[in-house]
Amino acid sequence: MTALPTTTAPDLLPGARTGGGPQDDADSPPADSPHDGLPSGSARRPGPRSGGQGRPRYSPRRRARLLRAALSAALAVPLVTAAHQSRHPFDDRLTVHTTAAPGPPAAQEPVLRTSGPRVEARDPRSGTLRWVHERTGSRPLALAAGPGHAFALWSDGLVTDTERVTGSAVRWHRALPGLADWLAAGSGRAAGVLQPLAPGARMLAVVTPQRIAAFRAGDGDLRWVLPAARGCAFDPGRYVRTAGILLVAQPCPGHTNWTAELMAVDDLGRIVPGRTPLRNDLPHDPPNDPPSGVSKDLSDDVPGDRPEKAVARPS
Repeated sequence: MTALPTTTAPDLLPGARTGGGPQDDADSPPADSPHDGLPSGSARRPGPRSGGQGRPRYSPRRRARLLRAALSAALAVPLVTAAHQSRHPFDDRLTVHTTAAPGPPAAQEPVLRTSGPRVEARDPRSGTLRWVHERTGSRPLALAAGPGHAFALWSDGLVTDTERVTGSAVRWHRALPGLADWLAAGSGRAAGVLQPLAPGARMLAVVTPQRIAAFRAGDGDLRWVLPAARGCAFDPGRYVRTAGILLVAQPCPGHTNWTAELMAVDDLGRIVPGRTPLRNDLPHDPPNDPPSGVSKDLSDDVPGDRPEKAVARPS
């Protein structure tokens, strides 16, 4: 009988270690798993193994790595968002000089002035710089002051109110349509645009050719808007103040009645006979009544003309 040839098994099988058992590879299949139809001893392409219903099945170590990467990305999103939002939307930069502490109560209100691209507040007696307000890409064109308020008109058409004594904060920012373009069209146009109204400057009127808008100084709330008459335009640089009333020129080409070219307003809006305006005071403020005896002789009554809360016509 012819003996069958025999072979001796190798000491190590493909894919086995000297200590016995399969290699501990994150992408290798378990020892009792088939090699996805590959012949015995064939190299297996690394990658995720298919689990139930066609989903890839990763090893625990690879799942941990993916989970750590996902958590890192999720934590980075709010940090990036916070860094983006930390920049002030109006590019305000307030610099407070702590060495210039306010003096006695009578000297606490600093003197305001413009100096190039910034607003400066200086001590009225010593001239010491109290605080500085700057805005990137814009410069102040005009200033107006009231007790506790420092109003500024900027070249980009924005109006701001800064805490006057300490310069600790910008209370509010307001913009009017077309104001920036009109200011840029000629020099000296900022004169007369900012007009504080009411005792203690509790209201601020912003006069533009198309409209007069009045804001409450305490919070910047828009209280009323008075549009210019059809075919006319306000001239902010031509105004007169008397007895708490602001008279603004309103030139109207072709008009012969000069009284039609004057507009009388106070903190409650246009002064007309029998008006019933809304109040502008905050709930904790004392009432602020209009001057007595001034609303009957300055304008003819126009039926239905109550502009104290009017919406400006499109320009």
